[in-house]
Amino acid sequence: MSDDARSLPPISDALREVLEPFDQHNQALLANLHPHNYSNPTPADRYHLVVIGGGVAGLVSAVGAAGLGARVALIESTLLGGDCTNYGCVPSKALIRAARSWHEARTGAARFGAPAIAGDGDFGLAMERMRRLRARISRAESVERLRGLGVDVFLGRGHFTAADRIEVAGTELCLRRAIVATGAFPFVPPIPGLAEAGFLTNETVFTLTERPRRFGIIGGGPIGCEMSQTFARFGSQVHLFDMASHVLIREDADAAEVVQQAMIRDGVKLELEAKIQSVEGDGGVKTVVFARGGETHRVEVDQLLVAVGRAPRVEGVGFEAAGIRFDKRHGVSVDDHLRTSNPRVFAVGDIASKYKFTHMADALARIAIQNALFFGRKKASDLVVPWCTYTEPEIAHVGLYAHDAQAAGIDIDSITIQLSEVDRAELESADEGFLRVHLEKGKDRILGATLVAEHGGDMLGELCLAITQQIGLGRIASVIHPYPTQAEVIKKAADSLNRTRLTPTVKKAFALLFKIFR
Repeated sequence: MSDDARSLPPISDALREVLEPFDQHNQALLANLHPHNYSNPTPADRYHLVVIGGGVAGLVSAVGAAGLGARVALIESTLLGGDCTNYGCVPSKALIRAARSWHEARTGAARFGAPAIAGDGDFGLAMERMRRLRARISRAESVERLRGLGVDVFLGRGHFTAADRIEVAGTELCLRRAIVATGAFPFVPPIPGLAEAGFLTNETVFTLTERPRRFGIIGGGPIGCEMSQTFARFGSQVHLFDMASHVLIREDADAAEVVQQAMIRDGVKLELEAKIQSVEGDGGVKTVVFARGGETHRVEVDQLLVAVGRAPRVEGVGFEAAGIRFDKRHGVSVDDHLRTSNPRVFAVGDIASKYKFTHMADALARIAIQNALFFGRKKASDLVVPWCTYTEPEIAHVGLYAHDAQAAGIDIDSITIQLSEVDRAELESADEGFLRVHLEKGKDRILGATLVAEHGGDMLGELCLAITQQIGLGRIASVIHPYPTQAEVIKKAADSLNRTRLTPTVKKAFALLFKIFR
């Protein structure tokens, strides 16, 4: 434990673990999201809505309901802002951008004729920048701001004591409706020796102040790939372990391959089809022992990140007392309106959805507010869900994959446009990737799309809008896209569709028409 950590105000061990180093930025973060001298308010006689969990889903639920005039209580046991602000989207994207700048500095001379750069960067400064930006962003989710918006904030662990009552820090809250948004936590596989050797998760990796010379990462999903490429660009020797034959197995294989090759070029050593047998070590050097191809292999690392998925946070919430059905693997059971088996209680976000994304938590919370407070009938199944893995290039996706359509018995037409056909991508030396759009066969109805490109997540919004508003791909051809931009790839896909409509019969009709009017 650092000297800074010893100076922490009285907080839980779980909170202490994620706040190292306790510098001015983490002090500001704590002051915003869990002030140590805070006193819980005197509760109202009855709340229109009590929300358990102060992550994105809980914050949107509480602030949205309070904005409509409801009496609202929000309960949070650790840090407001949840995963996204504290150890998810915000800190990871700050590090990804810093690592990209390091990569550009190293490769600029060869790629663009830029001045040659040599030597190591300042990893500690990059991490300090992340903590500074995270603290600044956290102001929007602070206790002070929430109270100003009319939300009664209770810090402590909340649990149901009855179908219509929740206790927090010895105080009982009576409720008309409740929304559970307790989120998820990193799943840690039962690997022999892992606990004894010590490991990081996404909740603790951002406490690093020194760059690991050798960095092991278990898991080839989005978090594992993002952090592998990031730390390789920082200069760490990265080993990525996964049982699959390629990374990002939920994506199309050719899309994942583009990212995989980019990771390899950046220096990531992929240990694929690897079954980890044990981890040896005692807090210092860790040895990952794994089997592959009938042989046993050993890799030594200085730090080890476990990124193999997340498990719903269901322990200690008192679901049994409230008559709420749940299980440890899938979380809380909800219907399409997000109502639990207790008609007073709704559940949103990672605790109740297979889509564990910040933007999905936000969208589900908006549905839950309407359905809980106004007897609404909004359906979660009506949502069009996009997501993005923030490697370079990014993989952004919305709607159905081809295998989803096949499983649903839907025939499709697919259009694929390579980024090498887009001038801006060529000019930026960012032409490895493609756009693939799936259409209902014979119709101009977009069912899904995958975009592999720099800033693919930013470009995907046009296709999300088209699917949500049932705008056909062909109509996008009539939209003027500024030239040159990477988003031109979408217009090229639309033009490609329109060219298929020029059948031989139509061509003959045009030829006859031009003969008549020559």
